[in-house]
Amino acid sequence: MRIAILGLGLMGGSLGLVWQKRHPDAEIVGFDEPRVMEAALSRGAIDRGAVTAEDAVRDAAIVVLATPISSILTLLERIAPHLSDGGLVTDVGSVKRPIMEHAVAVLPEGVTFVGGHPMAGSERRGIEHADSLLFENATYVVCPPPGMDPVRLTHEHPSFIGLLESTGARLIVLDPYRHDQIAATVSHLPQLLAVALTDFAAERNREDEAFLQLAAGGFRDMTRVASSPFDVWRDIIMANNGPILDALAGFAAQLQRVRNRVAAEDLDGLARLFESARQTRDTIPRDTKGFLHPLADVYVYAEDRPGELLAIARTLHDAGLNIKDIELLKIREGTGGAFRIGFSGPSVAEAATRALTDAGYTAYRL
Repeated sequence: MRIAILGLGLMGGSLGLVWQKRHPDAEIVGFDEPRVMEAALSRGAIDRGAVTAEDAVRDAAIVVLATPISSILTLLERIAPHLSDGGLVTDVGSVKRPIMEHAVAVLPEGVTFVGGHPMAGSERRGIEHADSLLFENATYVVCPPPGMDPVRLTHEHPSFIGLLESTGARLIVLDPYRHDQIAATVSHLPQLLAVALTDFAAERNREDEAFLQLAAGGFRDMTRVASSPFDVWRDIIMANNGPILDALAGFAAQLQRVRNRVAAEDLDGLARLFESARQTRDTIPRDTKGFLHPLADVYVYAEDRPGELLAIARTLHDAGLNIKDIELLKIREGTGGAFRIGFSGPSVAEAATRALTDAGYTAYRL
């Protein structure tokens, strides 16, 4: 099976690395700038580089477009006449509807386009930081073409589904419009809010430098994504403009409701908001639908001392338990913090709780 990857940055390079490891019989052809292709070859992410995008996709069973959104739209037109009948094209863009509509318009009959959005990433970019484990336990959204349900997609393109599953990601099938609406609220809106909040604090800091000196803890956690470069977000904002504007309007109304309660000193109303937010936040790792397999969570308190996380991991390793996800929820320097550790199912989570408790940790499930 020949796979073509157009764009060999963090995403495309990481896909190449994991597929080279899990599918050694496949031939992976890459296309990017010559310097990037040389780096991808030296890292073993591709078997050979192509001089042009058209050459890369020739005779390929599966084509992956792993470039910015504007480049994906251009590449679809370039490669359309050179695709193999019966082939499949996919992408890794974080906006789906405009890309899929364009694909329907320009790709020939006999070629299937399936939208893809691996919800994994890093603050680092480029082939130098590609990692075969990037997608492990991450959510990978799959958007079948119009009229094709998940069962038919799996039946007609088992090799493609097998490739995605081999990355270690957890697949979820969504309609492209629904995907973009959700992404606008849970991904694109938080990015814009982090930028706005950081710039707001910076304005205050110009009057009093103590503002940013005290901006640690929760403020730093909430604004972490403000470090993302704008060139990553330019295409996303333009491609998903409508849903983003809807999300901003909805959040502005919610923020006004919070302001009204503060102004009215409505402590009962604020308490209900806090409690509702707490309950919702606690369900996020488990409250999943569709084809996403939810994780079973264990919460464990740990002291603030060197090697504590290693000791927790060793305890679970010695018990033969595999960690699927881990998140530091809160920490106070000198006193410790709490971790949320995800496991594949309830029985494994129960075994982990027992192992950690026996080792002297405070561990529990909600």
